[in-house]
Amino acid sequence: MLCAISGEAPQVPVASSKSGTVFEKRLIEAYIAEHGKDPVTGEELTTDDLIELKTTRAVRPRPPTLTSIPSLLSVFQNEWDALAIQVYTLQQQLSQTQQELSTALYQTDAAARVIGRLLKERDEARDALAKLSIGAGASAGGDEMQVDNQGMPEYVVEKVTKTQQELSSTRKKRVPPAGWATADILSAFSLVHTSEALYPGAKSIALDATGEFALLGGADGVAGIYSITQQQLLTPLKGEDGPITDVAWFGTRPIIATATGVVRIWDERGSNSVKIGSHAGEVTAIAMYPCGDLLASVGVDKSWVTYDLNTGKAVCQVYTESELTSVHLHPDGQLIGLGAADGNVLIYDVREAKLAATFGPLAGPIQSLQFSENGFWLAVSIKGESTIEIWDLRKAVQAKVLDTGARVENVKWDYTGQFLAAVGPSGTLVQQYSKATKSWSEVLRRGVPGVDLVWGPLASSLINLSREGAIMVLGVQG
Repeated sequence: MLCAISGEAPQVPVASSKSGTVFEKRLIEAYIAEHGKDPVTGEELTTDDLIELKTTRAVRPRPPTLTSIPSLLSVFQNEWDALAIQVYTLQQQLSQTQQELSTALYQTDAAARVIGRLLKERDEARDALAKLSIGAGASAGGDEMQVDNQGMPEYVVEKVTKTQQELSSTRKKRVPPAGWATADILSAFSLVHTSEALYPGAKSIALDATGEFALLGGADGVAGIYSITQQQLLTPLKGEDGPITDVAWFGTRPIIATATGVVRIWDERGSNSVKIGSHAGEVTAIAMYPCGDLLASVGVDKSWVTYDLNTGKAVCQVYTESELTSVHLHPDGQLIGLGAADGNVLIYDVREAKLAATFGPLAGPIQSLQFSENGFWLAVSIKGESTIEIWDLRKAVQAKVLDTGARVENVKWDYTGQFLAAVGPSGTLVQQYSKATKSWSEVLRRGVPGVDLVWGPLASSLINLSREGAIMVLGVQG
């Protein structure tokens, strides 16, 4: 009586009531638990269908092959031969697997090269399309986009040169205006006013020449003029061009830039506007030239554009190698600083529209940059970083790295060039440079967060813009 599964004499024999076959109890129960069938006939079978057989328990004799040393050696030899065959088979399988893996890796590498080439071709095609879209898109919208990739028009060069000569000749003789704030006054700043959330998603704020009116806009595409002294919103500007990314003033006329690529200038009443240009993609920042009637804009289409605000037309467009994130004009107007997404700071000669210098690459995309009023320094903040880098334009070297201890969103010099304000999610601070000791010191740190800020008249206040679109004024109480 042998088990139909193991082929050996069962210790606890049972029989199937359906097939009559004898099994070892533990083996058939395990089989039923897994398959639920009779292993011989394939019929449905449960443990209730098993009949336990009563047999006399006997000691199992040793197999005849294990009763002598020669028999044991023969068994060992057979086992060794089987093991050798198994190892040989495994080696063959391993060799085959290695060949298949090598082929797969080669195919993967080839695919990666093809994908890289296609991505490069795609980027080149997008860049070409962006250049084409700017001219075509502006013409279709009815606003003529006269772009001169060879350089600035002669009359613009003359205007920039004249402004540079006038401003640079008096720069060294300038003294701080009477009543300008001192370090002691700045250190006493506190939060004196907070408006309601005006434009959620706001990114930029600009103060007019009088210091009375602030211009800001939000993610809903609506901008507005806010009176600092009256502490109320005066004029809403509804351009319907998408989220507003930056703002500026052309005298008393507001200018807004949007995520849809539109740059729009409004009249003084805020009732009518003119689209003066369009990027092929988001306009990330705008800045006024020192002459007062030229505007620069940068965008994700890797270009910077100069506009003549008197005619409402673009006069020059220059393409770079990376998306541009920020822009600022040197106080003399001869140089323009561009912050790029690849971490480089690009300095262009405006008159020739050619690259004059490159700082970087820095630790990440450029968040903001600004030239000091004395024309010697350039302050740069990096996206997601807590440091502010100060570059010496005379030597084209990094002069100082200020670690604020918290993420910096924007930096702004005061008119005298001795105070540098910074703002971020953790608060606002002001650093002071001492010419006597050639060192930096912190004169103000307040837990007033924001995404942008501007200096008030005579540096008597700091006007912050929160991400919720609220205006917060830091100054001396009373």
